[in-house]
Amino acid sequence: MSDQEPIRHIPVRPNLRQLKQQAKDLLKSIRAGDPDAIQEFKQSHPAAETIVINEVQLSDAQFALARSYGVASWPRIVQACNLIDAIWRDDISAVREIVMKNPSLINENARGTKKCNWGRPLSYAANLGRNEIIKILHSLGATDLSYAIDRATLQSKIDTARMLYEMMGSPQLPDGCLGGAAYTLSATGTALMLELGARVIDSNGRRLAPVDVVLETDSRNPERKHAILESYVQHGLVLPDTPPMALHRGRIDLLEDHLRRDPKLLERTFTHEEIYPPEMGCGHDETTATQGTPLAGTSLLHMCADYDELEIARWLLDHGMNPNIRSAVDRAGFGGYTALFSTVVSQPNFWMNYGGKDQVAPFTKLLLEHGANPNLRGSLRKQLHQGYAPKYDTSKAYEYRNVTALSWGRQFHAKVFVSEPAMKLIEEYGGVE
Repeated sequence: MSDQEPIRHIPVRPNLRQLKQQAKDLLKSIRAGDPDAIQEFKQSHPAAETIVINEVQLSDAQFALARSYGVASWPRIVQACNLIDAIWRDDISAVREIVMKNPSLINENARGTKKCNWGRPLSYAANLGRNEIIKILHSLGATDLSYAIDRATLQSKIDTARMLYEMMGSPQLPDGCLGGAAYTLSATGTALMLELGARVIDSNGRRLAPVDVVLETDSRNPERKHAILESYVQHGLVLPDTPPMALHRGRIDLLEDHLRRDPKLLERTFTHEEIYPPEMGCGHDETTATQGTPLAGTSLLHMCADYDELEIARWLLDHGMNPNIRSAVDRAGFGGYTALFSTVVSQPNFWMNYGGKDQVAPFTKLLLEHGANPNLRGSLRKQLHQGYAPKYDTSKAYEYRNVTALSWGRQFHAKVFVSEPAMKLIEEYGGVE
């Protein structure tokens, strides 16, 4: 198990009571002869071959469960839960007591796993803005200040980031320090890093700003994305003068300039490289750019749906853009879908569903009210970014041939990207599968 990827993902805030119940349920399933539970036990418990299945004890199930999460033992996962709970509760005394009893915890990931983007206890506390806990952990020997400031800016904990910067002795910030804030589209975090001296270009004029992260991150917030890109420009970065970049920046004035220069702009589709420019660090692999409905070969209107650019979508339609403009068709026959498809399966839908928020479908409504045909068909191929594993299969591209927007949503393999309100609206406008 030590050389294998965990088969479960431990939550950011693990619940010890739930984990205890999971261990009991695992034990119950093993004793009942459930093949999946027995397979998980054998895969996770290093001594499983020496244990008679009908003699498995609760301690065995607990150990296997901990290992399935990538944690070394059951006592270690208990420690992680208790420490993390104390940090969340801002219980300084409890944090101090736990770390004093187990000094090694200060240099291990807070969740007890080998990989943990929230980091060690001090960095974990920085994610939550627990300043007094940070001070205590630092006094006890924690040294992960550099990683912690990245996490604080990523989470927009500006006061915490300032404190960490002072604790570090107000150093020259390293190149790359803008990446965390870019990933979460933290405009305030970006502003702080730039204020403290972060560079967007080096002394030779080469790009340092993580434009690729801003464009390819799974986060969606138009206002913050616009603010970050503009702040890069204000600090000396030159962005490509293209219609997709104008859209990314939220600059309708620049789109108006492009439309004056190219009257057929609203009929155009754009390649992956035009939407995600390589000179800005973006990759050629479409799966690296987190998106719902594929964007390669699509129009500005398709882009608006996945990037939640409602104002620009209205501007496009008001200027005569065809709501039924189709994406380009590639050599394998994939393409031909409209922006309506992009409202059904999209990155904004992921965050709405993931957060359990009540949904509306403004893009779907806007397109249908402007004459979008709900029954046009297209063919799509979609492979999810590996960051969505292990919950979703990211190892292969799924193919959907000759589908309508409604059947695209009904058939799509990762329902968390699908908008039920959008499909309901499409049905109300006569959409069929």
